[in-house]
Amino acid sequence: MGNVLEAKREVGNMRPQPWCPPVEPSPAEAAVMRRVKKAKLFVFLRERRHEIFDEGFQKELGTRLYGESRRGHPPVPPAKLALATILQAYTGASDEEALEAMVMDRRWQLVLGCLDAEEPPFSKSTLVAFRKRLIEHEMDRRLVERTVEIAARTPRSFGHKALRAALDSSPLWGAGRVEDTYNLLGHALKKALGVIARQQGRGLAEVAREAGASLLCGTSLKAALDLDWDDPGERARALVGVLDALGAVEEYLDGGIGEQKAKPAGIETARRVRDQDVEEGSVEGVPVLRRGVARERLVSVEDPHMRHGRKSGSVRFSGYKRHVLRDLDTELVRAVGVTPANAPEASVTESIARDLTRQEVHLQELHIDRAYLSSELVRERPPELEVYCKAWRVTNGERFPKTEFALDWERSLMRCPAGAVMPFEAGGVVRFPKKTCARCPLRERCTKSRSGGRSVSVHPDERLLEELRERQRTSAGRKKLRERVGVEHSLAHIGHWQGDRARYRGVRKNLFDLRRSAVVHNLHVIARTIPADERKATAA
Repeated sequence: MGNVLEAKREVGNMRPQPWCPPVEPSPAEAAVMRRVKKAKLFVFLRERRHEIFDEGFQKELGTRLYGESRRGHPPVPPAKLALATILQAYTGASDEEALEAMVMDRRWQLVLGCLDAEEPPFSKSTLVAFRKRLIEHEMDRRLVERTVEIAARTPRSFGHKALRAALDSSPLWGAGRVEDTYNLLGHALKKALGVIARQQGRGLAEVAREAGASLLCGTSLKAALDLDWDDPGERARALVGVLDALGAVEEYLDGGIGEQKAKPAGIETARRVRDQDVEEGSVEGVPVLRRGVARERLVSVEDPHMRHGRKSGSVRFSGYKRHVLRDLDTELVRAVGVTPANAPEASVTESIARDLTRQEVHLQELHIDRAYLSSELVRERPPELEVYCKAWRVTNGERFPKTEFALDWERSLMRCPAGAVMPFEAGGVVRFPKKTCARCPLRERCTKSRSGGRSVSVHPDERLLEELRERQRTSAGRKKLRERVGVEHSLAHIGHWQGDRARYRGVRKNLFDLRRSAVVHNLHVIARTIPADERKATAA
């Protein structure tokens, strides 16, 4: 009876058991380690996997990711799955390629403790489910934090709480296909009718003809239209034809399709594209494409989170922006973020601040570019935080620029070059009286207005901008500004592993991918800090 009860207790606990691989390399493992010449992260992970995934961290992973269950088999140790996830980021391997590498690549086997294995240590579905759990429980962020904890144990001093950091971003092209209005509408309608076709076990072309939208029967919408796309008149007829197909599908779905109650998501996508891109033309009742681009314009049916954006006046892209915060003293990446391409850079700082709070550090210096000046980190900064950024150059042709007007912050007074004084407030506009400017001997050098006096805008953060301009005038200040180059190097390294095009669709999955790439970056930084003799002793 006692054995039966004990067996029930064991079955009831389906959380993974800790993975306890050997610390010392076997002769076969040591031989593999000696032969690895370039991809040294494989060797480092074999040497340090027991430290990175110690018993306490493995227990945390098991508790956070897996609940108690009375069904199924005990899960694969999360430490082993996490190592495979890190190796995927390092090598750019897909799930299928990762499983193949676990059998064919002795370096993967070295890290995962399955040297000479003839079968992968786990299935593709197990790896996919683990990734899903990491995302759902925010444990991908915990992996980044874990690298910071490991770095604090190295001989180099990583553990200080005052942080000098630099923040920057780079483009990440989306994985979804970017399409014009015609193809967006056609793609969305095909998805809607495709749902109906699969549910009824019929072909898409058959359902499209039944709905009165025969344009959707072929593989290409524009081929089905068969028009001269250089002719504006034919393009207008094409738009009418596609919108007629949308109306026919809407009417078809409104009529009820068997037991189908909820309308497919594709029809809502098509309506959204119509609303954002189409308007009524000058001829009543004739639709035309809207001039300009809607702010939140949908650019891809397959990835609705993608947006048009630009990194500069000449660099345009469609997808996302990846943001990286680098510790300037240790070179570690402390936090990352992903935003749609059209989102202001400042929008990411709220999540960056939350990540830093979890690490129990406070910013002492923040090095940024001008796009982040309106961020929460800057606007709500504590007095001890110093912000370093290259300020906008202030010009006014041959007349006095704004910087020639002295600001007395204690008394909130502005003094013009001729000595006239006016009160001011941050975020407002100071307008000097017409009479004062009319008799001023410096009028011709100050304003060209004939009907009024000089006006000067005061930025909401003008006091900070004054400090930034003052720093730029000194050699020491310009040297300090150059420290931000370090984060550009980190972005380049992470971009090398993550690539310029997203692996996933959606903001959250691409944030996961960016975080595991940051883990790879940080592990490289840590590996460089370990003395060479210690590494040799481990591999011997």
